[in-house]
Amino acid sequence: MTQTAHGVEFTQRLSETPKSADERAAILANPGFGDYFTDHTAVVDYSVDAEGNGGWHDARVEPYGPITLDPSAAVLHYGQEIFEGLKAYRHADGSIWTFRPEANAARLNKSARRLALPELPEEYFLTAIRELVSVDREWVPSGDGEALYLRPFMIATEAFLGVRAAREVSFRVIASPAGNYFGGELKPVSIWISREYARAGRGGTGAAKCGGNYAASLIAQQEAEAHGCKQVLFLDQFNDNAVEELGGMNVFFVMKDGSLATPALSGTILEGVTRSSVIQVAKDMGRGVSERKITLDEWRDGVASGEIAEVFACGTAAVITPIGVLKDETEFIGSEDATAGETTMAIREQLLGIQTGKVEDTHGWLTRLA
Repeated sequence: MTQTAHGVEFTQRLSETPKSADERAAILANPGFGDYFTDHTAVVDYSVDAEGNGGWHDARVEPYGPITLDPSAAVLHYGQEIFEGLKAYRHADGSIWTFRPEANAARLNKSARRLALPELPEEYFLTAIRELVSVDREWVPSGDGEALYLRPFMIATEAFLGVRAAREVSFRVIASPAGNYFGGELKPVSIWISREYARAGRGGTGAAKCGGNYAASLIAQQEAEAHGCKQVLFLDQFNDNAVEELGGMNVFFVMKDGSLATPALSGTILEGVTRSSVIQVAKDMGRGVSERKITLDEWRDGVASGEIAEVFACGTAAVITPIGVLKDETEFIGSEDATAGETTMAIREQLLGIQTGKVEDTHGWLTRLA
């Protein structure tokens, strides 16, 4: 059976052993985050022919399961891999929508260029998501704050050990029902300052969404968790301890005059889709937004003086999360008794309202999937 949409044809081979309705219901009752996966995956392969011409082919939806790779596959040795993250939301009428997928498709290609991987046409990206969600639509939860998390990724599959860009690549999309990223009631989180480790360096891959960046952050994340913190903050130690980003989220400051400030994109910070959406939503509310250098000293002094009224983090998985305390062995900025700020919650409710269909989408950010 084939499906054709937007000029891209996907072949479907459906699972012979999908989860039963009861099994699926049990999972959706407490999905967690990234713990369970739907019955299918979408795949598109890429290869270069003898004449040196590359192309995407064999677009398909197939049962979710292990990927067979040669032990010498390039991704295993040289880390040629990129990924994206976005969500599918079930609206009140039962329809399923996603949020700004074109921005994710564009960022995937930006990452692909940096990692010497082939760019994927936008229509393949969008159709892969649409096909997968159409097949696995019963996996999209309907609880408050819940969604189906979509993980598109691209890996170098060519079997060789030479140091060059791979000529065989696979693009795939998997999906996982998701609850609240930090679990339970939305409360301000504690953040650990990484003094020893950097997430990325100048001229590196910081602006790309690739696995190596996250691998580099894990040791700092472990340090944060050992000190009772949910996330880690990375600084540019060679630039006055300028604030960069958390291990997987961008940072915003709400000033006492109601305006917002966020670290400027410098090549070492990932350009988050949620980040750019927050900027637009804030502007829609009539709030000023500045993208500029923000140092640890400014954070410390601003909280102490009241110039900084609220701090929050944002990203696809958690959407918006208030920050209560920033600390390490010598610093303690903020309060463990902090509550979510009024501006933080107003922006969060507006953004979530658009994503879930409860607030009018005046920017055309939503795309229907099923």
